[in-house]
Amino acid sequence: AVDESELLTVPDGWKEPAFTREDNPRGLLEESSFATLFPKYREAYLKECWPLVQKALSEHYVNATLDLIEGSMTVTTTKKTFDPYAIIRARDLIKLLARSVPFEQAVRILQDDVACDIIKIGSLVRNRESFVKRRGRLLGPKGSTLKALELLTNCYIMVQGNTVSALGPFSGLKEVRKVVLDTMKNIHPIYNIKTLMIKRELSKDPELRTQNWERFLPKFKRKNLKKRKEPKKKNIKKEYTPFPPPQPESQIDKELASGEYFLKESQKKRKRVEEIKAKQADAAKKRQEERNRAFIPPKEKPVVKAKKASTGKKIDIEAIKEKVKNAKKKKLGALPMEEVKLKMAADEKKKKKK
Repeated sequence: AVDESELLTVPDGWKEPAFTREDNPRGLLEESSFATLFPKYREAYLKECWPLVQKALSEHYVNATLDLIEGSMTVTTTKKTFDPYAIIRARDLIKLLARSVPFEQAVRILQDDVACDIIKIGSLVRNRESFVKRRGRLLGPKGSTLKALELLTNCYIMVQGNTVSALGPFSGLKEVRKVVLDTMKNIHPIYNIKTLMIKRELSKDPELRTQNWERFLPKFKRKNLKKRKEPKKKNIKKEYTPFPPPQPESQIDKELASGEYFLKESQKKRKRVEEIKAKQADAAKKRQEERNRAFIPPKEKPVVKAKKASTGKKIDIEAIKEKVKNAKKKKLGALPMEEVKLKMAADEKKKKKK
């Protein structure tokens, strides 16, 4: 009995056998061809490397033609072509050459274990400035982010214009596509690079190969942007009504309502003068109050009376006597009597010797 996990894993160093003429001795029935356009700035490079392209494709019995007038490259099968997938590889080769991939890297597509992926990123971001920033983020400072991605995925990556061309094994191309699309969605590539590094270390352990890796992989949460500040003045829309708004009152209507309309001109004039005088009196009163405010004395804090020393406590006379005795003995820092006598005796001896 063989373990199922062993059957699912591919042995190290195993390669699929190459497709030979013995597998398809009669060749192909129909001629197939593919053509692709290339930009003007690639013309000089393609002229130089085209003999090498023809030589590499002739080994697989595929013809290649370069049309500089139309600006296109064409690959076609011949009667000797036995590998039906050779024309697909030749098509990918001319596509990579058109997307600024150097010939030394693009020719690897003719190998069995190498594939390519051309990711279109031009239409993923609307704003042109944001697109340029995110594309630069994919490259990193001095191309360091792109180099790290190439080392982790074993793929050659070329960022050119509105496309990203990747060349390498199928497993690596899958990771490259994910990283590129996430970068265009404003997710920094460093998060995916960290995940790839952890996966690379976990794959080295044979015990963890069959286990779920979710617990080891980091989980990055997207931070929501701050909400837009609301304006101070909001224009609240009124409810729609089919009826027009009421007509505003005219000056005559107001005078009729107050009874002023029926007054004489002299009475109206007197009333206006009285109103002006009343307003002036109110304003003068307010000004006077503001001036008087400076002359209002501030409130003083209440005076706290000092507490009298309590005379109820008894004085300890014995303790005071002991303190005085100790002070006399010490003589306020003077030497004790015995030391003074010894000092005087020493001085006398010195005098005798002299």
